[in-house]
Amino acid sequence: MNVRYYCLNKRILLNKIVHCAALSLMFLMTATLTRGQKATPIQLGDRREIFVDDFLIERMTGVSLRMHAPRNEGPVLYFDEPWEGQFSAYCTIIRDGNLYRAYYRGIPEAGKDGDNMEVTCNAESLDGIKWVKPNLKIYKIGRTLDNNVLLANAAPATHNFSPFLDSNPNVLPDQRYKAIGGLEGSGLLAYVSEDGIHWKRLQEKSIFTKGIFDSQNVAFWSQAEGQYVCYFRTFIQVGSAVFRTVSRTTSPDFIHWSEPVRMGFGDTPYEHIYTQQTSPYYRAPHIYLAIGARFMPDRQVVSAEQAKRLGVQANYFQDCSDAILMSTRGGDSYQRTFMESFLRPGIGLQNWVSRSNYPALNVVQTSPTEMSVYVNENYAQPTAHLKRYSLRIDGFCSVEAPFSGGDLLTKPLIFDGDELEINFSTSAAGEIRVEILDVNETPVSGYTLREADALIGNEIKRVVSWKGGEDLRSLSGKIIRLRIWMKDANLFSLKFNDLKS
Repeated sequence: MNVRYYCLNKRILLNKIVHCAALSLMFLMTATLTRGQKATPIQLGDRREIFVDDFLIERMTGVSLRMHAPRNEGPVLYFDEPWEGQFSAYCTIIRDGNLYRAYYRGIPEAGKDGDNMEVTCNAESLDGIKWVKPNLKIYKIGRTLDNNVLLANAAPATHNFSPFLDSNPNVLPDQRYKAIGGLEGSGLLAYVSEDGIHWKRLQEKSIFTKGIFDSQNVAFWSQAEGQYVCYFRTFIQVGSAVFRTVSRTTSPDFIHWSEPVRMGFGDTPYEHIYTQQTSPYYRAPHIYLAIGARFMPDRQVVSAEQAKRLGVQANYFQDCSDAILMSTRGGDSYQRTFMESFLRPGIGLQNWVSRSNYPALNVVQTSPTEMSVYVNENYAQPTAHLKRYSLRIDGFCSVEAPFSGGDLLTKPLIFDGDELEINFSTSAAGEIRVEILDVNETPVSGYTLREADALIGNEIKRVVSWKGGEDLRSLSGKIIRLRIWMKDANLFSLKFNDLKS
C-alpha cells in the first residue's frame, strides 16, 4: 500500500474519531446541563442535616467525609442475675422524658430460640450513665418475685422483644409503648403498654408473618413517612452464598402491613447483617440510622484453649463481629457511605468471640454536648455486659478539611427560616466561612465569602453571620446553594432555624 495514501486515510480516520468524541462530549455536557436545569431543588425547610450520606453534597474540593469512632465509656450494666446470664442480648434503650429504660433478653444458658427460659428484663437510669435494676415483682422467677423481669412465659416474643415509644400523634394513651417479638413459626407478635413496664398482647394473631425474624426486628412510627415502619431479618442468596439481610414493611395502623421489600445496599458487597437496629435519629427523624452488627461467620480469632480460659461457652468462639453504620431516608435502600467498622472490637480476646459487639437499638442524648450508644460485649462469657460509648451530638460523621483548606458546594435547596445554625469544630488556626449562591451559582450580595465572618471554635450550635448579621429572611423560600469553605475544621450538621415557629 502507498505510504502517502495510508497516512492520509489514517489522518482522516483519526479526525473522524476526534470529531465523534467531541460530539459525544458536547452531548454529555448538554445532557448534564439539561438535567441540572431540570433538577428539583431540595425542599430542606428547617430540617437538620447530618453528614452520614451525600444527600446535600454536590461537590467537595479538598475536603472529605469522615466517620468518627465512639469513645469507650466502660460497662454500665452486667447481666449477672440468675435469670439474665451470658446470653442476654437484643437490647433496646428508650428515653422517656427524664427516664432512660433498657430492655433486654435474659437467658442463663444457650437453648433453642423461643424457649420459655427466655425472659425480658428491665433496667432504669436518670442520666443514661448509671443504671439500676428495679424490683418489679411482676413475675415469679424461680422462687422469687424480687426481680427485674417485665415479661415472662411469653415465648417466642421474649426471644427478641423489641419495644419503641410510639410518637404517632394519634396514639391511644394505653398503647403509648409498642413492641414486636417472635420467630418465623409464630410471625411477629405485637404488644402494647401505657407505662413501658406492664405489657399485654395487642391481639392473639401475629401482625406480620413474611420473614425469618431470628434476630432483633425493629419497628417505629415514622414522622417523615406518616406510617409505621418495620425492618426485619430475612436471607438472600448471592451466587452460592447465603447472607443474613434486611427487609422492610410499612403499616398505617400497626396491624395491617404491606408486602415486604428487600433492602438494597447500593453498589457495596453483601455482608452478614445480624442486627440492623434501624431507627430515626432523634435530632433529624427523617434520617434513619442503622448501627448494626456485622457478623463474620467462621472468621475465628480465639482458639479453643483460649476460649476455655475465658470461660466462653462451647461453639461461641468461632466467629467474630463488629458494629457498622448505615443510613436510609425511607424506601428500599441503605446508604453505606463507609464500609469500615464504626466500632471495632476492643483490646482483649474476650471481645473477639461469636455474637459479641452487638449494638443496642437507639441513640440517646446523655449530656448537653454528648450522646450515647450501647453495645453488648463479652457474649457467652460470665462477664457479659452492656457497655456505653459516647459521641459529640450529631458526631457520627463530618465534613473534614485539612490545614490546606477546601470547600463543599451543596445541591440547590430551598429553606424556611431566619438563620443558619451549624455544629462544628476547628483548630486554633482553622475556621469555617459560608457563602450563599443563587440558582446560577452567583454569590448573593451581602452573603459572599468576602463578607462572611470566620467561625472559629468548637460548638454544638453557632449561628452563621456575614459582617455581623445573621438575618436570612430575604432568602427564605428561594433557590440557593451553600458554599462552605473550611480550614482544619469539621462540620457535623447544619440547620436553618425558623424563629417564628
